[in-house]
Amino acid sequence: MSLKIKSVSAELVQLGLTKPYTISYKTIDSVDHVFVQVQAENGMTGYGSSNVSRSVVGQDNQDTIRELSEENLSCLIGQDLLGFHGVIDNVFSSFRTVGARAALDIALHDLFTKYLQIPLIDLYGRKHQSLPTSVTIGIMDEDETLREARDFMDVGFKVLKVKLGSSFGEDVARLQKLCSDLPSSMKIRIDANCGWSVEETLAFESVAIDLDIELVEQPMAVANDSHMRSFPQNLKNIIAADESLVGPKEALQLAQDPAACGIYNIKLMKCAGITPARQIAQIAQLSNIDLMWGCNDESVISIAAALHLALACPNTKYLDLDGSFDLASDLMKGGFILQDGLLSVGDGYGLGVY
Repeated sequence: MSLKIKSVSAELVQLGLTKPYTISYKTIDSVDHVFVQVQAENGMTGYGSSNVSRSVVGQDNQDTIRELSEENLSCLIGQDLLGFHGVIDNVFSSFRTVGARAALDIALHDLFTKYLQIPLIDLYGRKHQSLPTSVTIGIMDEDETLREARDFMDVGFKVLKVKLGSSFGEDVARLQKLCSDLPSSMKIRIDANCGWSVEETLAFESVAIDLDIELVEQPMAVANDSHMRSFPQNLKNIIAADESLVGPKEALQLAQDPAACGIYNIKLMKCAGITPARQIAQIAQLSNIDLMWGCNDESVISIAAALHLALACPNTKYLDLDGSFDLASDLMKGGFILQDGLLSVGDGYGLGVY
């Protein structure tokens, strides 16, 4: 009995967005994706995808597709995926780019759990049935912010993540307007995208209390991480490290006593896939740090991979897995069930994509 790899292929595809959005340093209207297929000799196929950001990991999708050449992928041909962890180790030793590792790691997980005839979540143990996901509102004026928030609320979402970081004063005014006009049942998270100073972040503590802000994602530049260790505990508890948390190494550093934050935002497109994401999650669990699972603009393939792993981690508290909602097209469907703002995995084997 074996599950030998017969072929591996990769392609770069540009996917448009249904509506452009702005964050603190750019406006985005389309996204490149790298798609990978791993086919076994028995005919089963595993699917993976990646969309990395140069501003975060120092690499982009062109770097990914260059590394995923036919010549480089040939090292996987003939390997038996029944030796699952050995094949995964080979991927991480043979490929250097974050995107290549992520796409291959996801595809191999999909193929292996299809062979086992289980959803990916059951490989690591289901801890949650479903959790609400936030949906993102980009940087826009107060009226546009409120209009988009109401649109999301009308279709059942109960958690908003608001992009900030253009100006601290304008950020606070926009939040105050939003919170005064929305029902208290709507939870608000914010992402400052490294846009605030140390002093502004400290000043935000009282704002967060007054407005009942659930969390603030990466308020300061990575260079200011050391300052967070001396922040008041109430403020640290709601800070989610994002750009500061690239992989397991950074997870260990941030967790050193006194810990720099109370939440880790894990993205498969930062840390290079399911395997290192699980390592980060285990470090967080040992350090009593909550988990948030985030994303870029991504295919349902990698969103499903993040969701399966998120729901398999006991310390997962927050989902921000809205990255496929605004894609005008995608190469795959399925992967998750969205109902009234809650995300759960489907019934299919592997990732459940088709």
